[in-house]
Amino acid sequence: MASAKNQTVGRMSPRQKMINLMYIVLTAMLALNVSSDVLNGFSQVEDGLLRSNRTITARNRFLLSELQAFNNKNPQKGKRWLDIATQVTQTTDSLYDYIDLLKKQIVQAADGPQGDPQNIENKDNLDAASQVMLAPVGGKGKLLRMRIDSYRGFILQFITDPTKKANLEEALSTKVPKVKGQLTTKNWEETMFEDMPTIAAVTLLTKLQNDIRYAEGEVLSELLQSVDMGDIRVNLINAFVVPQSRIVMRGTKYSANIVLAAVDTTQRPVVYVNGQRLNNNRGLYEVGTGKAGNYDYSGWIEVMGRDGTVTRRDFKSSYTVIDPVATISATMMNVLYAGINNPISIGVPGVPEGSISATMTNGSLVKNGNGWVAHPTKVGAECVISVTAEMDGQRMNVGSTTFRVRKLPDPLPFIAYRDAKGNVNRYKGGRGFSKGLLLASSGVDAAIDDDILNIDYRVLSFETVFFDSMGNAMPEVSAGSQFSERQRQAIRRLQRGKRFYITRVKAVGPDGITRDIAPMEVIVN
Repeated sequence: MASAKNQTVGRMSPRQKMINLMYIVLTAMLALNVSSDVLNGFSQVEDGLLRSNRTITARNRFLLSELQAFNNKNPQKGKRWLDIATQVTQTTDSLYDYIDLLKKQIVQAADGPQGDPQNIENKDNLDAASQVMLAPVGGKGKLLRMRIDSYRGFILQFITDPTKKANLEEALSTKVPKVKGQLTTKNWEETMFEDMPTIAAVTLLTKLQNDIRYAEGEVLSELLQSVDMGDIRVNLINAFVVPQSRIVMRGTKYSANIVLAAVDTTQRPVVYVNGQRLNNNRGLYEVGTGKAGNYDYSGWIEVMGRDGTVTRRDFKSSYTVIDPVATISATMMNVLYAGINNPISIGVPGVPEGSISATMTNGSLVKNGNGWVAHPTKVGAECVISVTAEMDGQRMNVGSTTFRVRKLPDPLPFIAYRDAKGNVNRYKGGRGFSKGLLLASSGVDAAIDDDILNIDYRVLSFETVFFDSMGNAMPEVSAGSQFSERQRQAIRRLQRGKRFYITRVKAVGPDGITRDIAPMEVIVN
């Protein structure tokens, strides 16, 4: 029992490390196009989480049976703790079953009434999760968030250790972190389920089930530490495998501790894995991971009793090895523009930024703070960004992405002015414009401001075309980007409702290319 108690005290549990890695992997996958390979990756993650849930559930049931056995021997002392444990288990099972119901409803929304979460057909359906979980249709996500918040408050009242309490609060948190530069913040359910493929939504819900089983186990362990377990220390012996993570990257190590649920600290057990005895007395099993896939292993634990007899307990477990995945995305668009700096974000799950390197063809790629800046050169050619990462002392190629390179689009001319409140606005023609504001402006500017790109251009020259009472055109040339005196005189003579045209606008942008851009019609109020 000592090992079962001590493994959760004073450090982050292996299970929590696994969940943290899972979050990063899921986020990285969602940053990519949802291909069949990615959907199959979600299926592998879902299978791994379901196996982990079964293992954690078995462990929790064992801890509950320990409390029941103690209560049977000493009801006066054990009933209080057993009642709390029973309440925790029932509350956890209720939330767990509700999440199972949500998974079934999402799959049925994607596959029809016959939909089965264990055999999803339309894994890439982007509507089912939103339909069930988000308002105004299903709205079940808000109810789930409220139930998780309630469950978190219920569970934390039984945890006294500050470190474990903080870990549980984080694992069950429904807070949405603020994103720098983002004006609006989505709520938790929108972050989790908006435009989420069916298989991803089901996997995220399975992860939530994993979290609540983890929380249940922490409380049961806390309750066991609150009673005198000396009376029942070795009345039941079972073997358990506690992996640091069930999903690991190829090239890294898979690590797991193989322990008994009840041990004598003066008598360490002997562990055999696949017929070979471990060469340490800590039950630490490590094996290299050279190829992606699912791997099973089994063995047994031997421990000598006080009477000299040897007790053997068998065990089996599995783990999943995944290939390293790099996420490369253009911050502005899915293309790169020649002649300007394009912000790029590059990340490798589980690898710190300082251990990541990247190169690019057809241009330059440099580190800039927490991100990267790509500067492609040749329009029409492709840019390939390749990423390497240092893992376990070795540098590995972890992925590459190809981008198309385009020329910057033409800007549009505008006249900058200040409104009555002093705010700077842009008049782009086609509607009435005050003659006073027109005469107060300096001239004509140009820019790309389509909510994706925001790039200023420098106007080199332009012409204005006015018409006399006979309909004859009278062009006037500017003084660079500013109105000439002759142009201003012509503007002053214009009557309300008259119009003139700004044409032959030449402007140069950050790519150094001089462009002839579209004309603008000015209507004078």
